[in-house]
Amino acid sequence: MMMCKGATRLMSLKQDRQLTLQERISLRFHLSMCGACRQCDRQFSLLHRSGERFEVDLTRPPP
Repeated sequence: MMMCKGATRLMSLKQDRQLTLQERISLRFHLSMCGACRQCDRQFSLLHRSGERFEVDLTRPPP
């Protein structure tokens, strides 16, 4: 069984690359049992989306 530290590492990697099948299965299994990691995964996703929007705003010419 994966521990939270390993799940957090996979959640972070998931923001930068596609996880392997084994990584996805392991992470999904862990997230099904760990509410704290589910919340962490949502926060990673929110931060990633916010960073992408910020980057787009920086490259957009001023009005």
